[in-house]
Amino acid sequence: MDDFAAVVEVVTDAADFPRAERTSQGVVVYDAGALCAADQHEVRAELARVLLDGPGIFVLEGAVPGDVVDRTTAVFEAMIAAQRATASKAGDHFARPGANDRVWNALEKQARRDPDAFVDYYANAAIALAALAWLGPGYQVTSQVNVVNPGGAAQTPHRDYHLGFQSSGQAAAYPAHVHRLSPALTLQGAVAHTDMPVETGPTMYLPHSQKFLPGYLVADRPEFRAHFATHHVQLPLAKGDAVFFNPALLHAAGTNRTASVRRMANLLQVSSAFGRAMESVDRAAMSAAVYPALRAMRSAGAAPQAVANVIAACAEGYPFPTNLDRDPPVGGMAPPSQAAVLTRAVAEDWPPERLAAELSAWSGRRQTAG
Repeated sequence: MDDFAAVVEVVTDAADFPRAERTSQGVVVYDAGALCAADQHEVRAELARVLLDGPGIFVLEGAVPGDVVDRTTAVFEAMIAAQRATASKAGDHFARPGANDRVWNALEKQARRDPDAFVDYYANAAIALAALAWLGPGYQVTSQVNVVNPGGAAQTPHRDYHLGFQSSGQAAAYPAHVHRLSPALTLQGAVAHTDMPVETGPTMYLPHSQKFLPGYLVADRPEFRAHFATHHVQLPLAKGDAVFFNPALLHAAGTNRTASVRRMANLLQVSSAFGRAMESVDRAAMSAAVYPALRAMRSAGAAPQAVANVIAACAEGYPFPTNLDRDPPVGGMAPPSQAAVLTRAVAEDWPPERLAAELSAWSGRRQTAG
């Protein structure tokens, strides 16, 4: 805790970020229009410094014009109404399922439902500037709509995808340099689709916490959560403002204490171009093909680690990307990976037909709606 406090209990110096309008509660705040009009090479370098060596979070005021936000909000509301009509409840990573209105893969759904609104929204220079500053070209955008309804309770403090979606035990299996690398693979952001005064529960942040290397191992410990509860900051946002932050920054959506405001944000998760393999591989077909040999290997008394090594080379060991409507994070932060399915099949000695059916269902849950 002393090491953690030494990292996070520092003052953000506005002089380190000369293009900022100001700092507020340790967060660097920019005017989006002025930033987009400035020298882009220098701006990107400054924003990267904020995310890596500074407080880990910045706000772009006036990032998305109000009329564009309103058109897109109408699209999101139609999605939510359609989802409610089916009586479905979207799972949530860090809140009780059904407590909020959550729309997974809002990016594709928006593009299919209203292409014109999509084009106007994502032509935005401020969003692109933030993504380029942290990830460089070739980035991949995804988005999820989150509406925290009146009385909606706060999330638990957490870090985000990738390692943030692992338990502390799972995260501990990765070497230290991966803990440094993981935050460089994604950028987290949110566009406010309603005005968000503090009483509506805008996201709580702990500035500078992204610099604490063991953070993925301790985010769920009571003493760290207590520190977050005491020291977090909570910035009000206006409709059209955007906030971007390092995924390793400890944060949590706040409690909506109003009686009537449905707090809506479009959550942006932007991924590096480099987070993909070089070749396309049909791992479901591979898993089915080698399964008889794996069963024989286990029956012959092979070491469990040897079986695990084959599965690691063959099956998809990571549960994402997936279609979170069909494959929601209910009962945990992530659904089972393909490797977990194959591991269970070997352990329980499934007949090949059952494995084939399970692999087909696993692949089917990852298909987006046509």
